[in-house]
Amino acid sequence: MLIAGPTASGKSALAIALAQGQGGVIVNADALQVWSCWRIISARPSIQDEAEARHLLYGHMQPGAPYSVGQWLDQVAEILSGGERLIVVGGTGLYLHALSNGLAVIPPVPDDIRAEGNAIIASPDGMSRMVAALDPRTHQRIDLRNPARVQRAWEVLRATGRGIADWQAETGPALIPPAASERIVLNSDRDWLAERIDRRFRLMMQQGALEEVREMLPHWEPTALWARAIGAPELVAYLSGDMSLDEAVERAIIASRQYAKSQRIFFRGRMKDWRQIPIGPAA
Repeated sequence: MLIAGPTASGKSALAIALAQGQGGVIVNADALQVWSCWRIISARPSIQDEAEARHLLYGHMQPGAPYSVGQWLDQVAEILSGGERLIVVGGTGLYLHALSNGLAVIPPVPDDIRAEGNAIIASPDGMSRMVAALDPRTHQRIDLRNPARVQRAWEVLRATGRGIADWQAETGPALIPPAASERIVLNSDRDWLAERIDRRFRLMMQQGALEEVREMLPHWEPTALWARAIGAPELVAYLSGDMSLDEAVERAIIASRQYAKSQRIFFRGRMKDWRQIPIGPAA
């Protein structure tokens, strides 16, 4: 079974209930929950949750290590080879879409081009410069408000001379094709989800999110993959003396809501053929 849904929608609890009731291993499909440094701020399953059902691909990558959807698919393929029933759950639509629709094999980006991309995206007008440089087909296809997606598309174009949309048109076979699994998307009421996001982040703060970020502050690299955890940049800004704690918390909650909006847009646009499950007060 494949379970998609926006942040704070209750995906992990559903996965645990299914694993306990029907058997199977829970496999992470959240690009932020792979990092070992973030248990609290990425809302990774707790130690108690992990004791209730077997969880894989959570917190297994060290900060600074390279990671991509292709590597994730390779790791899922290895788990599949064991013959277990998989419950793949997460909010990274690209991972789940690639799992059930296949992934284009794009040549790796050289380190010097990635460094150039990091420098550009960190500049005041870096995002707009990268967007302007994209080929028309990619410009129409990707989320132009997502810095990670824009930088990735820019790097691929810079390294290969071809737009990422052209590469993606040459997609290989799916690892878990639609006919081989049940695929669901949790659809939530926007206001209901916003309240849950607010409550959850404030609970994270009580559970030690600030201390978790403080521990990583000496190693902070704003452009690193692991540094994109929602809420981490805002808490780093507080710890660096650039804003008050109240302001950092409010900005982190806003960032979480914006992330949830981006997730819902992806699900609606790229996963229309998945079964839609309404959740929340009107469900």
